[in-house]
Parts: sequence; structure tokens; C-alpha cells
Amino acid sequence: MFDGYDSCSEDTSSSSSSDESEEEVSPLPSSLPIIKNNGQVYTYPDGKSGMATCEMCGMVGVRDAFYSKTKRFCSVSCSRSYSSNSKKASILARLQGKPPTKKAKVLQKQPLVAKLAAYAQYQATLQNQAKTKAAVPAEGFSWGNYINSNSFTAAPVTCFKHAPMGTCWGDISEGVRVEVPNTDCSLPTKVFWIAGIVKLAGYNALLRYEGFENDSSLDFWCNVCGSDIHPVGWCATSGKPLVPPRTIQHKYTNWKAFLVKRLTGAKTLPPDFSQKVSESMQYPFKTSMRVEVVDKTHLCRTRVAVVESVIGGRLRLVYEESEDKTDDFWCHMYSPLIHHIGWSRSIGHRFKRSDITKKQDGHFDAPPHLFMKVKEVDASGEWFKEGMKLEAIDPLNLSAICVATIRKVLADGYLMIGIDGSEAADGSDWFCYHATSPSIFPVGFCEINMIELTPPRGYAKLPFKWFDYLRETDSIAAPVKLFNKEVPNHGFHVGMKLEAVDLMEPRLVCVATVTRIIHRLLRIHFDGWEDEYDQWVDCESPDLYPVGWCQLTGYQLQPPAPQSSRDSQSSSSKQKKKAKSQQYKGHKKMTSLQLKDELLDGEEYSFLQGASDQESNGSASYYIKQEP
Repeated sequence: MFDGYDSCSEDTSSSSSSDESEEEVSPLPSSLPIIKNNGQVYTYPDGKSGMATCEMCGMVGVRDAFYSKTKRFCSVSCSRSYSSNSKKASILARLQGKPPTKKAKVLQKQPLVAKLAAYAQYQATLQNQAKTKAAVPAEGFSWGNYINSNSFTAAPVTCFKHAPMGTCWGDISEGVRVEVPNTDCSLPTKVFWIAGIVKLAGYNALLRYEGFENDSSLDFWCNVCGSDIHPVGWCATSGKPLVPPRTIQHKYTNWKAFLVKRLTGAKTLPPDFSQKVSESMQYPFKTSMRVEVVDKTHLCRTRVAVVESVIGGRLRLVYEESEDKTDDFWCHMYSPLIHHIGWSRSIGHRFKRSDITKKQDGHFDAPPHLFMKVKEVDASGEWFKEGMKLEAIDPLNLSAICVATIRKVLADGYLMIGIDGSEAADGSDWFCYHATSPSIFPVGFCEINMIELTPPRGYAKLPFKWFDYLRETDSIAAPVKLFNKEVPNHGFHVGMKLEAVDLMEPRLVCVATVTRIIHRLLRIHFDGWEDEYDQWVDCESPDLYPVGWCQLTGYQLQPPAPQSSRDSQSSSSKQKKKAKSQQYKGHKKMTSLQLKDELLDGEEYSFLQGASDQESNGSASYYIKQEP
């Protein structure tokens, strides 16, 4: 029926402003497919029937309103930009199917073939992930239905700089037009149609086919970074048929006028969007790389582990001495818990020597430049000292901020921290935080921000008062000026949905909600679970992801706990353990590990990846006065 789509161009992702209007206009196809009643597809030719396409920004508009005698540009600024930017113009011309100029040939560093190859590689990657990942989508759970039925909002992709497209998401928003498969069609072949974004939720977009106006009956959710969503104009360059949904074929007698009206001035995805997605999902860590990682049975030391697999930037690390490869640890490649080989020795951190005297065949040390860099500090002047008191997130109970003590000062700004009243005699549960870590706070932080501070275990003088405690222990508080007080403009708001790692079982990524924001510190609640399992996490933690991240990367998402699990939580929460390490009830907790000493009688340990942020961005009243 509709056997072709002659439109042949996609414009650049940048928008251009005209002299007549300050409103930015995003990329559009240079010529639109016009579908008539007789079933034939025609191209709306530039320069005819009163329409034209700007050769600089790609805006489609009325020909008579365009600039210059040739009507090649929509404004004076576009005309000047074109003449001063031959590279951009040559790329546009190439995407329009026009032969490049001699100058353009010199500047043409990345031919269209390379882009198509990158896109093919990206599609193959998605297919391979679907085949090789043991994880499968959570049965019965749909982010789209979950958000629609409860009117939830999701944190935007731009909040997650470590996630794919986190730094190049651009202005993708409601109203952007894309080309997607047309499921409302009886043709035997796969056909496409134009749809607009009605709502965004992380990577996921609620789409509505053009022509349905306010009719939401065929709305559907789609991952914007998926292989089936394309910029307007993709069908033309790929030779794919563009067919209107069967439901609305009879609705318009003049598709030509309808599409021109609907798409003029609209936005679409950049033509290289799929290439950017593919590039952002390339990870430098490779299997068989050796790293130093925290020993999950003894927090105070590190061990050598080998990268067993990489999924979405998350690493499954197998401790080098594990013969059956079951003794593993999950973390993100930007986690502060992993380091290059030799890191522990360089800063004076405890390290468990491996019984393996030499590297196994094929294993090699990960290059130091792959690891997340910490901010340099000047410890030559006033600095942290052993015995100083502070407040810190307890890595064995991430819902608690506790009274803590600096037990040892290492090199390069690293500190060994112990939780008062709960420390093992041999210091095996001390943990390492950098001085700039957003997981440590000065004395008084919880009080000024109305957070419950967990006092030392067995401390009888309640309510806890720092002044009395410092005097009783003959201690001093760490100076406020030594702590990290930077608060980025992170973009999170209370109530936003996201996907978050359960840091007490770090191989699980769960449906979660931001329930509180204190400066850069986020309180993460796991949907369907009791508040006692909440975790304090930094706004820039690499263990937080946009809605749709699991689907995009092939990682398994843990849905909200079912009612049966919630009921068991309610009954068990009345008899909470006194041990620091808590474990999830029901199906969510799939493994349990024995940690040394009675205080570590729960499950697998994992550090928090940082914390801190406030409800009104800024650092006012971040700390109280330190004087008693």
C-alpha cells in the first residue's frame, strides 16, 4: 500500500534563532511525506507549493517568509552561520543526500557509513544482551503502568551523569517527534509512523501517534534509547515505509496539510542520537582485569578481585582466591570501593594478600586511569586527627547516621572510621572514607537538619547531646571547615522515582523513590518495603539510575515487594534485630553471608557510595555552630 518514503534528510540537533523570533526551533526533516487518499506517497518538494527548508537549522516554514532571494535560510543569522560554518553545512548537505563540496570532503571526518555501522553495532549489542543476560524483566511489572496508575514522576536522565546519555541527553522533552513502529496496521511488513512524546519518565517515554489528538487509546511506552525509536526522517534515509495507523486513516482527507502543520517548528531527536547512545554504553573495564576492592567480610581491608562481567557499567568482581567463582561482589565502575592494584600499599590501607603467587593466565591489572579520581586535599595545615569525633553513615546499616570516630589517618586524604559503641576489638569493621566523602559530616549535622542521630550502642544518657558526650569521652569534634560542603544543582525532588541499587545486597537494582533531600544527601526508599530499609545515598552516587536503565542495559529489575512480603515485614519489624546489619525479608534477599563477630551476623556488606543534599539547593544552615 504505502511502499516508500522519499524524504531524505535529517537535520542537526542544534537549534537556531531568527531575527523575528527568540524561540528556539529544533531539527526537522527537510521534506515531509504527504500521504493522500489514493494510497500513494509523495514528497513535499522544497521551494514549491509555498514551503521551504532552512539549509542551516532545518526549520520548515512558509517560503515567502524565508530570507534572501533564493529562500535558502529562515533568518539572517542562519545565513551568516552557514557561510561561517562550512563543516556544519556540509554535514547537513550530506544528510540531505546532496553531494558534498570539495571543502566538505576535507572536513568529512566521519562518513555516513561509519554512523550506520555504529548504529548496526548498537542494535547487535542490544540483541546480544537480550540473549546472554541471565536477567529477565521483572514478571508482571511495568514502569509505564506503575507511573500512569499512580501519577508518579521520575527523575530526569540529566540527574545521572554516570548513566548512558546522562551528559548528552539534551532538550529531549514532551512534544518531541519521533518515528516508531506502527502497531495499528494490518500490513505483513514492519511499517512506521510519527509519534510525539506525551510524558517522560527517565529513559521511558509515553508516545502518541500523530493524528490521535486527545485520544489516548493507543498511547504506549517506549525506551527512547531503544533500537525501535528514530528521528523524523530516518524512514526516508533507511527506505522504510511510513504508514498512518489504521484507526485514523479515514480521519483526514488532506494528509499533506496535516503533516506540514503538525511538524513545522516541532523538535525531533538528533540524527546521531543512536550513535551517541552506543558510544555512551561502551565501558572501559573489561573482563579479566584485576582490581583492589573492599573485603566484604572485613571492612577494614581490601583484596584482589577479577572482573567477571560488565553490565551497564556495573562490575561483577570475583575475589581472586575463589576457585568456584561464587565469592563475588557487585559495584559500579565509578564506585569508591574499587582501586588499582597497589593502591592499598600507597596510602597505608590494610590489604589481604592473596594465596595466589602469580597472576592467572589472561588476567591483567586494570590501568590506574580507569578509576574514579578523588579530589586532592592539603593535609599540611589543620587536618583530621585520630580520636576526633564526627557523624557518619554506617556502611552496615545505611538507614542510619551514627556517632563515629576517626581511628586512623591514611595518606592522600583517606580516613579509617569506626562507629562508636559497635566496633570490633580488632578494628575489623573500621571502614575507609575519603576526607571529601559526602558520607561523613561534622558534629551537629543531624541536629540542624532534623535527622535522627544514632547514639553509641549502650549509651544510657538519652537524649544524646554532643556537648556531654565530648566531655565524657574527653574528645574533640573534627573542624567543620575540613568537610565537603559542595552542593551540586542535582535536579532531584522528593517523590521522584528511579532505579536504585540495594547497597546491602549490591547485585540487586530495585524500584525506588526519593523521600527526603538534605543538601546533597538523598533518602532512598525501596517501594513496597518498610522504611527501616531506606538508605542514605549521595545525589551523585553511581548506584542510582534513571527509570528504564535496567531495560536498556539488560539488567534485572527488582519490582516493589508483593503484599505477602509486606505483611511479613510488618510482623517482623516489631522484633527488629539489634545487630547492625539488616537484611531484606522475603524474596528480595537471595543470599546471606557470615560476617565476623556478633555485630556482623547478617548479610553481605556493602559501603554506601556517598551522601548529601538539601531541599533548597545551597549550603545555608548546613552546619550548626560547633561550640557547646
